[in-house]
Amino acid sequence: MENSVFIGTAWSLLPPVIAIVLAFITKEVYSSLFIGIISGALLYGQFNPWISFESIFTVMCENIDLNILIFLVMLGMIVILLQKSGGSAAYGKWAGTKIKSKGAALLATTFLGILIFVDDYFNCLTVGSVMRPVTDKYKVSRAKLAYIIDATAAPVCIIAPISSWAAAVNSYVPEDAGINGLQLFISTIPFNLYALLTLFMVIYTSARGIDFGLMKIHEDNAAKGDLFTDHKDEIQSSEEVKENKNGRVYDLVLPMILLIVSAVGAMMYTGFSSGAGNIQQAFAECDAEISLIFATFITIVFLFIFYLPRKIVSFNEFMSSFVAGFKLMIPAISILTFAWTLKGMTQALGIRDYVYNTVGSASYGLNFVPAVMFMIAILIAFSTGTSWGTFAILVPIVTSIFGADALNMMIISVSAVLAGAVCGDHISPISDTTIMSSAGAQCYHMNHVSTQMQYAAVPFICCVIGYIISGFTENWIISLAAGAVIMVAALEILRSRASK
Repeated sequence: MENSVFIGTAWSLLPPVIAIVLAFITKEVYSSLFIGIISGALLYGQFNPWISFESIFTVMCENIDLNILIFLVMLGMIVILLQKSGGSAAYGKWAGTKIKSKGAALLATTFLGILIFVDDYFNCLTVGSVMRPVTDKYKVSRAKLAYIIDATAAPVCIIAPISSWAAAVNSYVPEDAGINGLQLFISTIPFNLYALLTLFMVIYTSARGIDFGLMKIHEDNAAKGDLFTDHKDEIQSSEEVKENKNGRVYDLVLPMILLIVSAVGAMMYTGFSSGAGNIQQAFAECDAEISLIFATFITIVFLFIFYLPRKIVSFNEFMSSFVAGFKLMIPAISILTFAWTLKGMTQALGIRDYVYNTVGSASYGLNFVPAVMFMIAILIAFSTGTSWGTFAILVPIVTSIFGADALNMMIISVSAVLAGAVCGDHISPISDTTIMSSAGAQCYHMNHVSTQMQYAAVPFICCVIGYIISGFTENWIISLAAGAVIMVAALEILRSRASK
């Protein structure tokens, strides 16, 4: 309904704001998202009941990503099979002989998350599947596990030239920007303060054993045996799966290696098939979603051949794992479906045009542009739940503000946009990567959101100061060093207060 008086206005921000506020008030995400969707539909249909009703399902059908849903179900099946085989339990026992402390378990989870940098969805679910047995053994709360997964997913992808995120940024850079997309992406890495400081914070807090705010409550509960903080019944827990007592470590390790190798291989294949001339271009041009589906399919076939002849699982158990895997992913699928519909509704209401016209027509002191763009990107990503959509809106604006004549300031400001988009995505309850992190850790979603928001506040403050400094100095070393010093001081103060 293109002639709606609400399209392209500030009203386009109302549906996500309603959903987010209700999620924090009610602590219940499904009804909050649905009410946000309804409010968007009413605005879109100008309160005509039938048009509003029809628009909900039209937008839902247009925005559901079926490839991701297929990937989730197949990955859920793999998770169930790994547990039925006893491989997850065996890996947990083996890792327990190598990992001797809670801090070591947290660091191992962190470094695994850093290693899986090709795609954030793949990162979230794979790290959770592999490390849950280990973190459970050392009584790490599911909220803490979800935080580490989330903090090493998008922040790693946004500074990895070989990733699906590099491809997204590359596609949003105009041809007349004076620099090609991949070169711009690589140039932004040292100035991407949020990603770098977040990774530093995860490592620092894990090594120092720092917990604060709501996370301290979750960790204290976990130390008493409550990993979920009273929300276990609301998680489709896989712990009820009957496990083979004779499972071996390689029953988990070999399938996971195959999953990772086949995913990377498929991404390279689809990239080169699209005309890429080198590895970087191949990842920039790859079809990440089809590659992930291919990897999970190959892994399921391998598990059938690997498990059944050895009688690790029976044929009936293997086939029933499909339904069990589907059930395991129902919370993530449900929230994603609502979140995608809400994003589609805000897009239908013209949120992109509203932000583009508002931000593009505003004038700021050029030295403050990086800090301002960082905060605007946070607002957009938080409200819409999408990093990539924020890139699409703001990267063309930034390149038009500076152009090729002020290339260094353009790079810094684009870095601020990328950093702000990831930060806003991190703290948004309707973000798909936030939802995936909850699913990967099997953590109650609002527990993850509330703890993640407090932890993300620390690098946020450091980044605002860092981008003000970089706007004047145009030097990433000074900006990053200042941010790191402030972060260490803040974390030590929080640690001191939490221990009282």
